[in-house]
Amino acid sequence: GLSPAPPAAWGAEEYADFVRPVLADMDRPVLVGHSFGGRVAIHLAAAAGTDLRGLVLTGVPLLRPAAAGRARPKLAFRVGRRLHRSGLIGAERMESLRQRYGSADYRAATGVMRQVLVRLVNESYEPQLCRVRCPVLLVWGEHDSAVPLDVARRAQGLLPDATLRVVDGSGHLLDRGLSEQIRTDVVDLLAR
Repeated sequence: GLSPAPPAAWGAEEYADFVRPVLADMDRPVLVGHSFGGRVAIHLAAAAGTDLRGLVLTGVPLLRPAAAGRARPKLAFRVGRRLHRSGLIGAERMESLRQRYGSADYRAATGVMRQVLVRLVNESYEPQLCRVRCPVLLVWGEHDSAVPLDVARRAQGLLPDATLRVVDGSGHLLDRGLSEQIRTDVVDLLAR
């Protein structure tokens, strides 16, 4: 949070490029990424080949939710957006609609960071998932409403070597604690 904003609206790939030099000095690390950090980690893992011992991902929006689980913006927002694009309502009114209907993350973001957020929520990582060559542990909250469990199940199907562990009763922040099985899985990755 103390780092300066990027010079442009970076996606996960640009953030991975920014972080990659840190990995150069490490001997086969295990990367751990939660949510946004997992977006960056999946790019790093896809490029690293077997130079990683493993990857642990939690609550990462790796794929867009299935159409049935995808929430559309409210009708009032969609109408406002169309009117704004047509020049029929001004920027101030459009910002008011964004503040009313946007996510908490979107409402809190400003400037280039809002552009980064918009870019990231429209990214999907199928090609990167297929290129990961290290073992992957997916740890997901049973009730993750930010990134539904279905996303983890679909991502597991694209990863060559992945295990999915579900944290019962937990949400996006894994607030229920990790089971002994998950702890064992993480230790196994570290020991490889």
